[in-house]
Amino acid sequence: MVKKIVFRALIEVLGKPKEHVEHSLQGYIKKLKQDEKYTVIDEDYVDAEKKEESELWATFTELEVKTETVEDLITFCFEYMPSSIEILEPSEIVLSDQDISHFLSNLQGRLHQVDMIAKQMKLENDALRANASKLVKNNLLILLAKGPMTAEQLSKYTGVTQEKLEDFLDKLIDEKRINLKEGLYTLTFADGN
Repeated sequence: MVKKIVFRALIEVLGKPKEHVEHSLQGYIKKLKQDEKYTVIDEDYVDAEKKEESELWATFTELEVKTETVEDLITFCFEYMPSSIEILEPSEIVLSDQDISHFLSNLQGRLHQVDMIAKQMKLENDALRANASKLVKNNLLILLAKGPMTAEQLSKYTGVTQEKLEDFLDKLIDEKRINLKEGLYTLTFADGN
């Protein structure tokens, strides 16, 4: 049975603004230090740097951590999501079939959680897109009730780029709710009265 496991882990944080990124990393490590399963032996922080071609800041810390069981090591990976991990000691770890079964069951449980969250986010995203589409279409119909307008004018009033807005306008033409004549969009008779 393993008495102690010492490992090196790299914990990264990406976001903005810079102060938030640095504060988040410090909070993350503070939480780790309060976890009785782990002893932080050494920590080395890197100052946050702005990523090229992005408004995001990135920082990381390299930790040396001690724990007592393989299960705690695996839990560390799930809970603290290190970008890399290296076992420093012992040089060899023997796992029983129960250890491996437990690990695989935990892994599957986490994967199912992530899958469920991804599916939920997709449903929410689809609903938001559908509602946003309806809002834009309704806004276009309200604007056109005031009189004929060009795509450029409609883009200015809606805040939607002309290229994207023309997709909505084409759909409204297909639905026979608006007409396009000589660059001007108008409501059809049915929507105008």
